[in-house]
Amino acid sequence: VQLQAYGGGLVQPGGPLRLSCLTSERAVSGYAVAWFRQAPGKEREFVAAFSRNGGTTSYADSVKGRFTISRDRAKQTVDLQMNSLKPEDTAIYYCAADRSVIWSARATPNAYAYWGQGTLVTVSS
Repeated sequence: VQLQAYGGGLVQPGGPLRLSCLTSERAVSGYAVAWFRQAPGKEREFVAAFSRNGGTTSYADSVKGRFTISRDRAKQTVDLQMNSLKPEDTAIYYCAADRSVIWSARATPNAYAYWGQGTLVTVSS
């Protein structure tokens, strides 16, 4: 499974940005797919995830109500729509996938075997 994250850039506080994770399989059907982020000097943290059957989503409290994870099977992407961005959202964003993720461990980076290369999001005026 190959993943490629893209769509990062510089955005003003309060603005939107959409990230995409291009997958090598059909939208990694049967895989849990997640977005994580890592700010300078901080540990990688969970942002959002799709369950293996695609029927359940989960969000970190810090992004709930502002970010939306979705799957586009035609484009073979898992997207992260980010609205009302804040300076503290600045980080490198990574997508990750794994077929064997136990949902209770969805927020744990070590639960995912496959990772994209990351895309930088900078929220600044």
